[in-house]
Amino acid sequence: MSEIARTWWAEWRVPLALIVLTFVSTLWAGALMGGSDPWERPLELIAGWDFALPLMAILLAHELGHYVVGRMHRVDISPPFFIPMPPTYFLLGTMGAVIRMRGVIRDRNALLDVGAAGPLAGMAVALPVLIYGIATSPVQPLPESGGMLIEGRSIFYLALLYALKGPIPAGHDIMLSSTAFAGWAGLLVTMMNLLPFGQLDGGHIAYALLGKTQDRIARGVLVVLPFVAIATGLFYAVPLLAAGERGDPLIGAALAGVSWLVWFFVLGLMSWLSGIDHPPFEPGTLTPARRVVAIGCLVLFVLLFMPSWMRAG
Repeated sequence: MSEIARTWWAEWRVPLALIVLTFVSTLWAGALMGGSDPWERPLELIAGWDFALPLMAILLAHELGHYVVGRMHRVDISPPFFIPMPPTYFLLGTMGAVIRMRGVIRDRNALLDVGAAGPLAGMAVALPVLIYGIATSPVQPLPESGGMLIEGRSIFYLALLYALKGPIPAGHDIMLSSTAFAGWAGLLVTMMNLLPFGQLDGGHIAYALLGKTQDRIARGVLVVLPFVAIATGLFYAVPLLAAGERGDPLIGAALAGVSWLVWFFVLGLMSWLSGIDHPPFEPGTLTPARRVVAIGCLVLFVLLFMPSWMRAG
């Protein structure tokens, strides 16, 4: 084995193993969605391919977007480390992936390129997956007993749903196929990463655009997140309370924004470990084209924003 091959293998052997494990965990999640039980019938694991393949394609596109553009800018960047999760505890079978930048990006334009490459590459895959998934998913009457999980709905998602399915009658909803759910998960992951905070993609993009002003915005974001969680719960719970609803439906509605509270604690931990302020860069300005990309990414975050990520309905 040549020296280049040995170096490549030393850097990629763990990331490749995690990619394989994450593919298995997402296959498992997809199989469970389709009603199969790989614990009892292991061969039914393959039934989850229509969820696992599109989801992994979206996540790989996102992470490789960062990696490839980082390498192009000669940034010391690690391969993506995927995080497999037991699907019985985490609906998607994965918590995505992380990439470590082992050095500070000093160039403002490079910071924008690396930060934006992941969300844009992921969206380039997620959009056709979601279009196909919605187009092939049926609109059906809602069950009278309730007990459904309703996916988060952003402005972008609702516009796409309307364009492909038209007005959905009262008492009906779209029943997402596994592929459609994978595409929706791509929107969720992109939205989470575009939050203008710290070392998230949105933090890199906003810092490249705004400089030190972004550090103050990041502090504001962290303060606001618990209030977003509370406001979302009230938005869904108050109408049910006024209608006399009690019990599990009311509790489910009140917890509709709890994901933002979890994200608040995750980002707070990140800030405690690595600091909330973004590492500075050398003096310089963004090129006009990159400024348009940066503003476009922040607008995309608004369009993808989901008050509730997932709620009981």
